Amino acid sequence: MARPDLNLLVTLDVLLEEGSVTRAGERLALSPSAMSRALARLRRATGDPLLVRAGRGLVPTPRAVELRERVRALVREAEEVLRPCEELDLANLERTFSLRSSDGFVERFGPALVAGIAQEAPGVRLRFLQKTKRDTGPLRDGTVDLETGVVQEALPPDVVSTPLFTDRFVGVVRDEHPLGSAAVTLAQYAASRHVHVSRRGLSEGLVDEALYPTGHRRQVATVVDSFGAALVLARASDLVASVPERHSANLRQGMRSFELPFPVPEVTVSLLWHVRLDSDPAHRWLRRRVLDATRQS
Repeated sequence: MARPDLNLLVTLDVLLEEGSVTRAGERLALSPSAMSRALARLRRATGDPLLVRAGRGLVPTPRAVELRERVRALVREAEEVLRPCEELDLANLERTFSLRSSDGFVERFGPALVAGIAQEAPGVRLRFLQKTKRDTGPLRDGTVDLETGVVQEALPPDVVSTPLFTDRFVGVVRDEHPLGSAAVTLAQYAASRHVHVSRRGLSEGLVDEALYPTGHRRQVATVVDSFGAALVLARASDLVASVPERHSANLRQGMRSFELPFPVPEVTVSLLWHVRLDSDPAHRWLRRRVLDATRQS
């Protein structure tokens, strides 16, 4: 079955409103002959004459009267679809957004983000999800609106990202740790027992790669899957945790942090989203709020 020409809906809407082929042609910038051909096509498509002569003018058939409001509503709705988005009304916006992030993000940046959103858009609900693995699937299927993370490999073409902030690793121990209050040396760091963070359960990571050129190795006694868990263990024992400084600021309160005694590359934490949401006004507003929260906190 051939697909109908939807452009004829606009023509039919004007014809039924004007009740005149001549006036309809003038509104649509069509010549009388072109307008007559369009009416003929409409008659074939609907199986009804639509407009019939009565004296000097034309009157609508019962079918045309039946269609008038339906056609007008369809044309108006199509115009709304093809019109650029109106200015976002934050005060009346009601929407739930899901943000997936790694351990420590909510504790560090969540309060400022939630407060900013509540002030501008009280009807917006923010749902924080724990990031357990690197996977862009939730962004694709729509279960996650935004995600934070360190981009280590090229992203797929349908995922967009922007940098949020740069972080660096620091060592963390309990306040009364035997390392004391002096600067920690490379030998002291390497001789200590460490808790390592790996979502995949690996016993080595970025810190170990940076340590290799010094000729030293860490003694990893425990592996956990989150910075929070690593700091809980370090707070209650003599284990040393090496964690991102900004990301874990709130989690490290009451503990002693120190500069690592060897150069460790900084990491850039980025904000990721699916390309289908790139131009969505509400999503763009939320992205700005996340950027503001991370750069002001």
